[in-house]
Amino acid sequence: MTRFVRIIALPALAATCLMQAGLAQSVTEIGGEKLVTLTRTPVSTTKPEFTSVTLMPGRGMEILYLKANFPGKGEVNVIWSPDEATAENMLDVKDSAFGDLGYRLGAAFLFPYPNRIVGKLSADGKTVTTSWNGREITLPANNAGPPPTDVRHAIHGLILKAKAEDIRVTDAPGGQQVTGVIHGGNFNGRWFSKTDLVITVTLTANALDATMVAHNVGTEDEPVALGWHPYFTLPSGDRTQVRIQIPGSMRAVVNDYGNVFPTGQLVPASGQYDMQAAGGVALGKNFYDDNWSHLTWKGGVVTVKVIDPAAHYGVAIEGISPEIKTLQLYAPPDKQFVAVEHQYNFADPFGKEWNGMDTGMVTLKPGQSTKWHVRLRVFVP
Repeated sequence: MTRFVRIIALPALAATCLMQAGLAQSVTEIGGEKLVTLTRTPVSTTKPEFTSVTLMPGRGMEILYLKANFPGKGEVNVIWSPDEATAENMLDVKDSAFGDLGYRLGAAFLFPYPNRIVGKLSADGKTVTTSWNGREITLPANNAGPPPTDVRHAIHGLILKAKAEDIRVTDAPGGQQVTGVIHGGNFNGRWFSKTDLVITVTLTANALDATMVAHNVGTEDEPVALGWHPYFTLPSGDRTQVRIQIPGSMRAVVNDYGNVFPTGQLVPASGQYDMQAAGGVALGKNFYDDNWSHLTWKGGVVTVKVIDPAAHYGVAIEGISPEIKTLQLYAPPDKQFVAVEHQYNFADPFGKEWNGMDTGMVTLKPGQSTKWHVRLRVFVP
Protein backbone atom coordinates (compact mmCIF):
# COMPACT_ATOMS: atom_id res chain seq x y z
CA MET A 1 0.00 0.00 0.00
CA THR A 2 1.24 3.50 -0.84
CA ARG A 3 0.40 6.58 1.20
CA PHE A 4 1.09 10.12 -0.02
CA VAL A 5 1.88 12.13 3.07
CA ARG A 6 2.94 15.56 4.19
CA ILE A 7 2.50 15.04 7.92
CA ILE A 8 3.45 11.93 9.86
CA ALA A 9 3.03 11.76 13.62
CA LEU A 10 6.31 11.55 15.53
CA PRO A 11 6.76 9.28 18.53
CA ALA A 12 8.14 10.95 21.64
CA LEU A 13 11.92 11.13 21.79
CA ALA A 14 13.81 9.88 24.79
CA ALA A 15 12.60 11.97 27.73
CA THR A 16 16.01 11.78 29.33
CA CYS A 17 17.67 13.67 26.49
CA LEU A 18 15.04 16.38 26.55
CA MET A 19 15.15 16.80 30.31
CA GLN A 20 18.93 16.99 30.30
CA ALA A 21 18.71 19.76 27.75
CA GLY A 22 15.99 21.51 29.73
CA LEU A 23 13.57 21.14 26.83
CA ALA A 24 10.03 19.81 26.81
CA GLN A 25 8.69 20.57 23.36
CA SER A 26 8.63 18.09 20.50
CA VAL A 27 9.72 19.47 17.16
CA THR A 28 7.66 18.35 14.17
CA GLU A 29 9.12 20.50 11.38
CA ILE A 30 12.64 21.41 10.23
CA GLY A 31 13.52 23.17 7.01
CA GLY A 32 9.90 24.13 6.42
CA GLU A 33 8.74 20.52 6.07
CA LYS A 34 7.31 17.98 8.49
CA LEU A 35 9.67 15.36 9.87
CA VAL A 36 8.94 11.79 8.80
CA THR A 37 9.41 8.89 11.21
CA LEU A 38 9.15 5.19 10.44
CA THR A 39 8.74 2.90 13.46
CA ARG A 40 8.49 -0.78 14.21
CA THR A 41 8.22 -2.85 17.40
CA PRO A 42 11.13 -5.20 18.14
CA VAL A 43 10.26 -8.87 18.47
CA SER A 44 13.56 -10.62 19.14
CA THR A 45 14.77 -11.26 22.68
CA THR A 46 18.27 -12.25 21.55
CA LYS A 47 19.22 -10.07 18.56
CA PRO A 48 19.39 -6.30 18.12
CA GLU A 49 16.78 -4.82 15.78
CA PHE A 50 16.20 -1.42 14.24
CA THR A 51 13.15 0.30 15.69
CA SER A 52 12.85 3.79 14.15
CA VAL A 53 14.31 6.28 11.71
CA THR A 54 13.48 10.00 11.46
CA LEU A 55 14.17 12.01 8.30
CA MET A 56 14.02 15.68 7.32
CA PRO A 57 12.43 16.19 3.87
CA GLY A 58 13.08 19.91 4.27
CA ARG A 59 16.81 19.24 4.50
CA GLY A 60 17.54 16.92 1.59
CA MET A 61 15.96 13.84 3.25
CA GLU A 62 18.76 13.86 5.82
CA ILE A 63 18.46 11.21 8.53
CA LEU A 64 18.11 12.93 11.90
CA TYR A 65 17.79 9.87 14.15
CA LEU A 66 18.16 6.12 13.80
CA LYS A 67 17.48 3.83 16.75
CA ALA A 68 17.90 0.14 17.45
CA ASN A 69 16.84 -2.08 20.33
CA PHE A 70 19.48 -4.25 22.01
CA PRO A 71 17.94 -6.95 24.24
CA GLY A 72 18.81 -6.28 27.86
CA LYS A 73 19.98 -2.78 27.04
CA GLY A 74 17.05 -1.05 25.38
CA GLU A 75 17.09 1.52 22.59
CA VAL A 76 20.41 2.86 21.36
CA ASN A 77 20.93 5.87 19.11
CA VAL A 78 22.84 4.50 16.13
CA ILE A 79 23.09 7.89 14.40
CA TRP A 80 24.27 10.80 16.53
CA SER A 81 22.28 14.05 16.66
CA PRO A 82 21.45 16.47 19.46
CA ASP A 83 17.88 16.63 20.80
CA GLU A 84 15.16 17.83 18.44
CA ALA A 85 14.98 21.39 19.72
CA THR A 86 18.75 21.86 19.49
CA ALA A 87 18.77 20.37 16.00
CA GLU A 88 15.96 22.70 14.92
CA ASN A 89 17.84 25.71 16.30
CA MET A 90 21.01 24.67 14.49
CA LEU A 91 19.33 24.08 11.16
CA ASP A 92 16.54 26.66 11.09
CA VAL A 93 18.13 29.53 13.03
CA LYS A 94 21.91 29.30 13.04
CA ASP A 95 22.69 27.64 9.72
CA SER A 96 24.37 29.23 6.70
CA ALA A 97 22.72 29.92 3.36
CA PHE A 98 24.08 26.65 2.00
CA GLY A 99 23.13 24.42 4.94
CA ASP A 100 26.61 23.74 6.26
CA LEU A 101 25.41 22.72 9.72
CA GLY A 102 23.50 19.90 8.06
CA TYR A 103 26.62 17.77 7.89
CA ARG A 104 27.42 18.47 11.55
CA LEU A 105 24.76 16.03 12.77
CA GLY A 106 22.71 13.04 11.65
CA ALA A 107 23.38 11.53 8.25
CA ALA A 108 23.29 14.06 5.41
CA PHE A 109 23.06 12.88 1.82
CA LEU A 110 25.64 14.48 -0.47
CA PHE A 111 25.25 15.32 -4.16
CA PRO A 112 26.66 16.11 -6.74
CA TYR A 113 30.03 16.06 -4.94
CA PRO A 114 30.83 14.59 -1.55
CA ASN A 115 33.97 16.00 0.06
CA ARG A 116 36.01 19.03 -1.02
CA ILE A 117 36.43 20.86 -4.32
CA VAL A 118 39.28 23.35 -4.61
CA GLY A 119 39.34 26.03 -7.30
CA LYS A 120 40.09 29.64 -8.14
CA LEU A 121 38.74 31.77 -5.32
CA SER A 122 36.68 34.83 -6.23
CA ALA A 123 37.79 38.28 -5.06
CA ASP A 124 35.07 38.36 -2.41
CA GLY A 125 35.96 34.86 -1.20
CA LYS A 126 32.43 33.58 -1.70
CA THR A 127 32.88 31.22 -4.67
CA VAL A 128 35.42 28.93 -6.29
CA THR A 129 35.66 28.16 -9.99
CA THR A 130 36.85 24.85 -11.37
CA SER A 131 36.43 23.04 -14.68
CA TRP A 132 35.50 19.68 -16.16
CA ASN A 133 36.10 18.71 -19.79
CA GLY A 134 36.85 22.34 -20.60
CA ARG A 135 33.62 23.61 -19.03
CA GLU A 136 33.89 25.96 -16.05
CA ILE A 137 31.61 25.78 -13.04
CA THR A 138 31.34 28.16 -10.08
CA LEU A 139 30.48 26.75 -6.65
CA PRO A 140 29.87 28.24 -3.20
CA ALA A 141 33.07 28.49 -1.15
CA ASN A 142 31.24 27.24 1.92
CA ASN A 143 34.12 25.87 3.99
CA ALA A 144 37.61 26.72 5.19
CA GLY A 145 40.22 25.25 7.47
CA PRO A 146 41.30 27.03 10.65
CA PRO A 147 43.38 30.23 10.45
CA PRO A 148 46.01 31.23 9.60
CA THR A 149 46.44 28.73 6.74
CA ASP A 150 42.77 28.41 5.86
CA VAL A 151 41.76 28.29 2.20
CA ARG A 152 38.10 28.62 1.31
CA HIS A 153 36.67 25.84 -0.84
CA ALA A 154 33.45 24.04 -1.74
CA ILE A 155 32.35 21.04 0.29
CA HIS A 156 29.64 18.36 0.43
CA GLY A 157 27.46 19.23 -2.51
CA LEU A 158 24.39 21.29 -3.22
CA ILE A 159 21.43 19.53 -1.55
CA LEU A 160 22.02 20.26 2.13
CA LYS A 161 19.08 22.70 2.11
CA ALA A 162 17.12 21.15 -0.75
CA LYS A 163 13.46 20.34 -0.17
CA ALA A 164 12.25 16.88 -1.13
CA GLU A 165 8.85 16.56 -2.76
CA ASP A 166 6.42 13.75 -3.52
CA ILE A 167 7.00 12.14 -0.12
CA ARG A 168 5.73 8.57 -0.07
CA VAL A 169 5.60 6.10 2.80
CA THR A 170 5.03 2.53 1.70
CA ASP A 171 4.97 -0.88 3.28
CA ALA A 172 8.08 -2.94 2.54
CA PRO A 173 8.77 -6.62 3.25
CA GLY A 174 9.35 -6.73 6.98
CA GLY A 175 9.04 -2.98 7.48
CA GLN A 176 8.42 0.38 5.85
CA GLN A 177 10.15 2.75 3.48
CA VAL A 178 9.98 6.45 2.67
CA THR A 179 10.87 8.05 -0.65
CA GLY A 180 11.36 11.69 -1.58
CA VAL A 181 12.35 13.42 -4.81
CA ILE A 182 14.65 16.42 -5.08
CA HIS A 183 14.08 18.26 -8.35
CA GLY A 184 17.47 19.94 -8.31
CA GLY A 185 17.48 21.40 -11.80
CA ASN A 186 20.96 22.79 -12.41
CA PHE A 187 21.11 24.13 -8.84
CA ASN A 188 20.71 27.76 -9.89
CA GLY A 189 23.40 27.47 -12.53
CA ARG A 190 25.89 25.80 -10.21
CA TRP A 191 26.04 22.46 -12.04
CA PHE A 192 26.52 21.13 -15.55
CA SER A 193 23.03 19.77 -16.29
CA LYS A 194 19.64 19.29 -14.65
CA THR A 195 19.18 16.46 -12.15
CA ASP A 196 16.37 14.73 -10.29
CA LEU A 197 17.45 12.83 -7.20
CA VAL A 198 15.28 10.08 -5.70
CA ILE A 199 16.16 9.19 -2.11
CA THR A 200 14.69 6.10 -0.44
CA VAL A 201 15.19 4.85 3.12
CA THR A 202 13.89 1.42 4.14
CA LEU A 203 13.59 0.27 7.76
CA THR A 204 13.38 -3.41 8.68
CA ALA A 205 14.39 -5.38 11.75
CA ASN A 206 17.73 -6.40 10.34
CA ALA A 207 18.75 -3.46 8.16
CA LEU A 208 18.46 0.19 7.31
CA ASP A 209 18.84 0.65 3.56
CA ALA A 210 19.54 4.05 2.05
CA THR A 211 19.57 4.65 -1.71
CA MET A 212 19.99 7.65 -3.97
CA VAL A 213 19.26 7.53 -7.68
CA ALA A 214 20.45 10.49 -9.72
CA HIS A 215 18.75 11.08 -13.09
CA ASN A 216 20.19 13.48 -15.65
CA VAL A 217 17.00 15.15 -16.87
CA GLY A 218 18.83 17.93 -18.70
CA THR A 219 20.38 18.23 -22.15
CA GLU A 220 24.10 18.20 -21.25
CA ASP A 221 26.54 15.61 -19.95
CA GLU A 222 27.31 15.97 -16.26
CA PRO A 223 29.83 14.45 -13.82
CA VAL A 224 28.28 13.35 -10.53
CA ALA A 225 29.28 11.61 -7.34
CA LEU A 226 27.11 10.47 -4.46
CA GLY A 227 27.81 9.81 -0.80
CA TRP A 228 26.68 10.67 2.69
CA HIS A 229 27.97 11.95 6.01
CA PRO A 230 26.61 9.76 8.86
CA TYR A 231 27.73 10.24 12.47
CA PHE A 232 27.78 6.92 14.30
CA THR A 233 27.34 6.99 18.06
CA LEU A 234 29.90 5.41 20.42
CA PRO A 235 27.54 4.24 23.19
CA SER A 236 30.15 3.44 25.87
CA GLY A 237 31.55 6.97 25.93
CA ASP A 238 35.07 5.51 25.89
CA ARG A 239 36.27 6.49 22.45
CA THR A 240 39.82 5.19 22.97
CA GLN A 241 38.79 1.52 22.95
CA VAL A 242 36.40 1.76 20.01
CA ARG A 243 37.67 -0.25 17.04
CA ILE A 244 37.24 0.55 13.36
CA GLN A 245 37.67 -1.90 10.50
CA ILE A 246 38.20 -0.34 7.05
CA PRO A 247 38.86 -2.65 4.08
CA GLY A 248 41.06 -0.22 2.14
CA SER A 249 44.73 -0.82 1.32
CA MET A 250 45.64 2.67 0.09
CA ARG A 251 45.30 6.08 1.74
CA ALA A 252 45.15 9.51 0.10
CA VAL A 253 47.80 11.89 1.43
CA VAL A 254 46.52 15.35 2.44
CA ASN A 255 48.36 18.64 2.84
CA ASP A 256 47.30 19.02 6.48
CA TYR A 257 44.38 18.30 8.80
CA GLY A 258 43.17 21.91 8.57
CA ASN A 259 42.18 22.24 4.93
CA VAL A 260 42.46 18.48 4.26
CA PHE A 261 43.28 18.94 0.57
CA PRO A 262 44.56 15.86 -1.30
CA THR A 263 48.07 16.05 -2.72
CA GLY A 264 47.27 13.51 -5.43
CA GLN A 265 49.52 10.91 -3.81
CA LEU A 266 48.21 7.51 -2.73
CA VAL A 267 50.29 5.51 -0.24
CA PRO A 268 49.85 2.08 1.35
CA ALA A 269 47.70 2.22 4.49
CA SER A 270 50.18 1.47 7.26
CA GLY A 271 50.60 2.06 10.97
CA GLN A 272 47.50 3.64 12.51
CA TYR A 273 45.93 3.84 9.04
CA ASP A 274 45.99 0.09 8.42
CA MET A 275 42.56 -0.91 9.67
CA GLN A 276 42.05 -3.98 7.51
CA ALA A 277 42.46 -6.62 10.24
CA ALA A 278 39.42 -8.55 11.44
CA GLY A 279 38.20 -6.83 14.56
CA GLY A 280 39.57 -3.49 13.43
CA VAL A 281 42.02 -1.13 15.11
CA ALA A 282 41.45 0.85 18.31
CA LEU A 283 41.00 4.58 17.78
CA GLY A 284 43.01 5.47 20.86
CA LYS A 285 43.63 9.21 20.86
CA ASN A 286 44.34 9.38 17.13
CA PHE A 287 42.72 12.01 14.92
CA TYR A 288 41.40 10.90 11.52
CA ASP A 289 40.06 12.80 8.56
CA ASP A 290 41.30 10.42 5.89
CA ASN A 291 40.28 8.66 2.72
CA TRP A 292 40.89 5.00 1.84
CA SER A 293 40.72 3.38 -1.58
CA HIS A 294 41.63 0.11 -3.34
CA LEU A 295 38.78 -1.42 -1.39
CA THR A 296 38.21 -5.10 -0.64
CA TRP A 297 34.76 -6.34 -1.60
CA LYS A 298 33.37 -9.51 -0.06
CA GLY A 299 30.02 -11.01 -0.98
CA GLY A 300 29.23 -8.02 -3.18
CA VAL A 301 29.70 -5.42 -0.43
CA VAL A 302 32.49 -3.28 1.00
CA THR A 303 31.96 -3.21 4.76
CA VAL A 304 33.22 -0.86 7.46
CA LYS A 305 32.65 -1.89 11.07
CA VAL A 306 32.41 0.35 14.11
CA ILE A 307 32.84 -1.79 17.23
CA ASP A 308 32.42 -0.53 20.79
CA PRO A 309 33.57 -3.50 22.91
CA ALA A 310 32.77 -1.84 26.23
CA ALA A 311 29.16 -1.38 25.14
CA HIS A 312 28.88 -4.81 23.49
CA TYR A 313 27.80 -2.90 20.42
CA GLY A 314 28.64 -2.88 16.74
CA VAL A 315 27.37 -1.39 13.49
CA ALA A 316 28.32 -2.61 10.04
CA ILE A 317 28.14 -0.12 7.15
CA GLU A 318 27.88 -1.99 3.86
CA GLY A 319 28.51 -0.26 0.55
CA ILE A 320 26.59 -2.08 -2.16
CA SER A 321 26.98 0.10 -5.26
CA PRO A 322 30.13 -0.84 -7.23
CA GLU A 323 30.65 2.87 -8.02
CA ILE A 324 31.73 3.42 -4.40
CA LYS A 325 35.48 3.90 -4.81
CA THR A 326 36.54 5.50 -1.52
CA LEU A 327 35.80 5.52 2.20
CA GLN A 328 36.23 8.63 4.35
CA LEU A 329 36.67 8.40 8.12
CA TYR A 330 36.27 11.50 10.30
CA ALA A 331 37.05 10.78 13.94
CA PRO A 332 37.97 13.71 16.23
CA PRO A 333 39.39 12.53 19.60
CA ASP A 334 37.18 14.84 21.66
CA LYS A 335 33.87 13.54 20.29
CA GLN A 336 31.79 10.46 21.02
CA PHE A 337 31.03 9.71 17.38
CA VAL A 338 32.76 8.81 14.15
CA ALA A 339 31.67 9.63 10.60
CA VAL A 340 32.06 6.84 8.04
CA GLU A 341 31.37 8.00 4.50
CA HIS A 342 30.92 5.61 1.57
CA GLN A 343 31.34 7.80 -1.50
CA TYR A 344 31.99 7.49 -5.21
CA ASN A 345 34.90 9.88 -5.37
CA PHE A 346 38.23 11.10 -4.11
CA ALA A 347 38.34 14.63 -2.70
CA ASP A 348 38.85 17.49 -5.18
CA PRO A 349 37.91 15.23 -8.10
CA PHE A 350 38.56 17.88 -10.77
CA GLY A 351 41.94 18.86 -9.31
CA LYS A 352 45.13 18.86 -11.38
CA GLU A 353 46.96 17.10 -8.55
CA TRP A 354 45.45 13.81 -9.72
CA ASN A 355 47.22 14.02 -13.09
CA GLY A 356 44.27 12.64 -15.05
CA MET A 357 43.55 9.71 -12.72
CA ASP A 358 39.99 8.41 -12.53
CA THR A 359 38.74 10.17 -9.39
CA GLY A 360 35.40 8.39 -9.19
CA MET A 361 33.07 10.89 -10.82
CA VAL A 362 30.43 9.20 -12.99
CA THR A 363 29.51 10.90 -16.26
CA LEU A 364 25.77 10.90 -16.90
CA LYS A 365 24.59 11.62 -20.40
CA PRO A 366 21.08 13.05 -20.79
CA GLY A 367 18.59 10.39 -19.74
CA GLN A 368 21.12 8.31 -17.81
CA SER A 369 21.05 7.46 -14.10
CA THR A 370 23.34 6.19 -11.34
CA LYS A 371 22.46 4.56 -8.01
CA TRP A 372 24.21 4.76 -4.63
CA HIS A 373 23.19 2.14 -2.08
CA VAL A 374 24.39 1.61 1.51
CA ARG A 375 23.02 -0.75 4.14
CA LEU A 376 23.43 -0.58 7.92
CA ARG A 377 23.29 -3.54 10.29
CA VAL A 378 23.67 -3.64 14.07
CA PHE A 379 25.25 -6.54 15.93
CA VAL A 380 26.75 -7.66 19.23
CA PRO A 381 30.49 -8.19 18.69
